[in-house]
Amino acid sequence: MKRTLITGITGQDGSYLAELLLEKGYKVYGLKRRTSTENHENIKHIENEIEFISGDLSDLSSLIQAVKVAKPDEVYNLGAQSFVADSWPQPVYTSEVTGLGVLNMLEAVKQAKPDARFYQASSSEMFGKVAEIPQTETTPFYPRSPYGVAKVYGHWMTVNYRESYDLFACSGILFNHESPRRGIQFVTRKVTDGVVKIKLGLQKELRLGNLDAKRDWGFAGDYVKAMWLMLQQKKPDDYVVATGKTQTVRKLVQIAFDHAGLKWEDYVIQDQAFMRPAEVDLLLGNPEKAKKVLGWEPEVSFEELVKMMVDHDLEKYRN
Repeated sequence: MKRTLITGITGQDGSYLAELLLEKGYKVYGLKRRTSTENHENIKHIENEIEFISGDLSDLSSLIQAVKVAKPDEVYNLGAQSFVADSWPQPVYTSEVTGLGVLNMLEAVKQAKPDARFYQASSSEMFGKVAEIPQTETTPFYPRSPYGVAKVYGHWMTVNYRESYDLFACSGILFNHESPRRGIQFVTRKVTDGVVKIKLGLQKELRLGNLDAKRDWGFAGDYVKAMWLMLQQKKPDDYVVATGKTQTVRKLVQIAFDHAGLKWEDYVIQDQAFMRPAEVDLLLGNPEKAKKVLGWEPEVSFEELVKMMVDHDLEKYRN
């Protein structure tokens, strides 16, 4: 039986990945940070099948201990301060967890289980002010947020450990991926939640930032399959995981409101308060390498994804 250790297991990606690996017969260990309130919403249906280990990405000794306990064949580092907007008011915290946390995790694996295969959650936010369209594995990085900068550090540290210590370490450069389990502060979920509240008479308007920002959005459940596939290859490498199609925030809003039978123009207000200090205008990934080498394909379309999220939120509020 293969063993895996997942950081960030209670998050969107961690929960879908844990499901996938449990289906494949893995023994799943999840690193869990001590918090005053438990948030197991994403994994409550599988939490009895997961073994939790206490630890924190900013505490190397706890990570070494976690790796010793789990003895993992595969380590997936998905834990991070993952909300871009919060990285401006919290740049030091973001750098410590999202950047240095990767180094701590790599060091723990190197010291306690050097034959484990390691996956790092890199991000399309590393491209920021894009140098070319679409973005590939060789596109230069130009991050436009403390979050993006921290992710670049973690990404290059992963490459460094692979080349310096011969670790099987991969980075998945994942473009935006969403689901009903997405945190409420992310724009996709903010939209679907807002649409449903308006539909049910719980709120009157929806305030958003830049409606013209373009993103390459996919379904998180599809993207975790790519993570797993990366660690099944003969040699470690980095891959862009994306749909290769771009959508505006306006299109997202339109699909969501249409699906609820509402006219978006009646409710949406563009608000300066939600504009980023430095905007990333266009992210569009080229997933050719992942398709060719990993045999990976995204299965859920953007429209299906948005409708799935609206339906989920409707169900949630009706209950």
